[in-house]
Formats: sequence, C-alpha cells, structure tokens
Amino acid sequence: MPEANTLTLLLGGARSGKSAHAEQLATVFPAPWTYIATAQAYDDEMAERIALHRGRRVEGWETLDAPLDLAGAIESVPDGRPLLVDCLTLWLSNHLLAEHDVERESERLAQVLGKPRGPWFVVANEVGLGIVPDNALARRFRDAAGRLNQKIAARATHVLFMVAGLPMQVK
Repeated sequence: MPEANTLTLLLGGARSGKSAHAEQLATVFPAPWTYIATAQAYDDEMAERIALHRGRRVEGWETLDAPLDLAGAIESVPDGRPLLVDCLTLWLSNHLLAEHDVERESERLAQVLGKPRGPWFVVANEVGLGIVPDNALARRFRDAAGRLNQKIAARATHVLFMVAGLPMQVK
C-alpha cells in the first residue's frame, strides 16, 4: 500500500485495468483527490472513452485537463493531496503530434514527478512488447514512450505492471 509522498507508476497494455486500479489505490486516501487527464477528444469515440472514465469516478474527484502542460498541472496540486495522472502515453502523443521537444518535456515532467508531495499515481501504456512498427513516427513514439517510462520508473517508489486487471509488483 503506497503511503504519503510516494510515486506509483502503473504500466500495462490497453484495457489492462491500469486506470481503474490507480483510482482504487488513490481513493484509499481521504478526499479530495485530483485527477489530471491528458486525453483530448478529437472524435466521438474518444469523447465516449473520456465520458466513461469520468462517469466511473466517485464524488470527491477534482479533474484537471492537461494535454500539454502536465508538469504545470501537477505543480498546481496542493501538498498532501492524492493525485492520479492518466495517462503519460497520451500526453507524449500530444507533444509528438505538436512537434514539441519531447526529450525536454519528458525531462521536465520527470523532475516534477521525482518530488511527490502526496500519494501520486501515474498511468502509462507499455508499448514496447509488440512488433517493431513499420513507420518512422510509430517507431519514434514507441522509443520515446519507452524512454519516458524508464525515467519515471527510476524515480518511482512503486511500479506495478497490470495484466488482465491484476497488478504485478515490479518495484
């Protein structure tokens, strides 16, 4: 069970149960909880996914949308408050598509996450378990996601890998 001023990274594939498990871990602590969402609804299907995530959360969650300035949003959260970031992978995609300096943004984020001021939970996809993508953008994304996950895992107190809704402790 994570305690105050710790960082827990939850990794896994799509639909592995990362977000739901992170919400369960965060809500062990007293409300209010802060949920920082990085998704952007560019189409109806994504809007529906966002609505499902919001609908699943119980009363007591404050939601901040931070598709790009995730470090700034995290810094705005009051000390001691449980925080859930969902997810690093979409945040990274947003920066890649905006043609930002992904390494600089990742380092800034890693510095902020490396100093948790409460029980913090961060969700990210593990995208490196499949085949090598067939195009340059997908390979760049996969490589950047792997590097980002390594940076955050190195700073995390706990790392969980989710498989079929089951958490496996990695660190």
